[in-house]
Amino acid sequence: MSDLGFTPDEVMTIAAARALKNDDVCFVGIGAPSAACNVARLTHAPDITLIYESGTIGTAPDVLPLSIGDGELCDTAVTTVSVPEMFRYWLQGGRVTIGFLGAAQLDKFGNINTTVIGDYETPKTRLPGGGGAPEIASSSGEIYITMKQTKRGMVDKIDFFTSFGHGTGGKDRENLGIKTKGPTLLITDLAIWKPDSETKEFTVVSMHPGVTREQVQETCGWPVKFADQVEVTPAPDETELKTLRDLQARTKAAHEGTGRGKNKFGSQRDG
Repeated sequence: MSDLGFTPDEVMTIAAARALKNDDVCFVGIGAPSAACNVARLTHAPDITLIYESGTIGTAPDVLPLSIGDGELCDTAVTTVSVPEMFRYWLQGGRVTIGFLGAAQLDKFGNINTTVIGDYETPKTRLPGGGGAPEIASSSGEIYITMKQTKRGMVDKIDFFTSFGHGTGGKDRENLGIKTKGPTLLITDLAIWKPDSETKEFTVVSMHPGVTREQVQETCGWPVKFADQVEVTPAPDETELKTLRDLQARTKAAHEGTGRGKNKFGSQRDG
């Protein structure tokens, strides 16, 4: 907790939530994207439609899901459709306005790696993989990305192209026949970034309260570009903080005791 009364992660999540509109149809990633989307739903965007990869539509979970297969998603959804219908009719049919993704590695053009660290054949680390993220990145109206800033995560060159952002910049998406906007917003625990209108390189447009340019550069693996006018991200208000913290507290309470060797009621499994 900072002297300001909130953490960098809380600023990141709430700034990401604010970017969502009441009429958005949002394809939600697990983790920080899910937290941001549900804070938006519980505050200024009660009518937002949240879609998860498992086929749940109009999802309104009381706690954050552990995975796309979490029963909480289906239990609270308006409806659940098959995965093929989700991708073919909803996503590729142009019905999703925002795809909200995280990243293990990200470059300055919004290309995402969630596959491997190092060489593909002999990786240092094998990551969870793309899942539906490549399709989300190409078919959603636009893409929001949220992640913590580190030089290990924000790199000059990603090790593997899992989800296509703006390629090498400029008109790469257009030249490949991709008609959607691609990444239009990056929210980290230090700053808010938007792509340059011509080059598509992410540029810092706002820094969170108390953050310096030096901090932003020290935690980024490429030379950072700053907008001519860099704003200060508005601090989270009391309602936003309470909503996020209550959501996280409910989630922690719901998932405690469901670790390895225990069932969902918290008792040890037999055998």
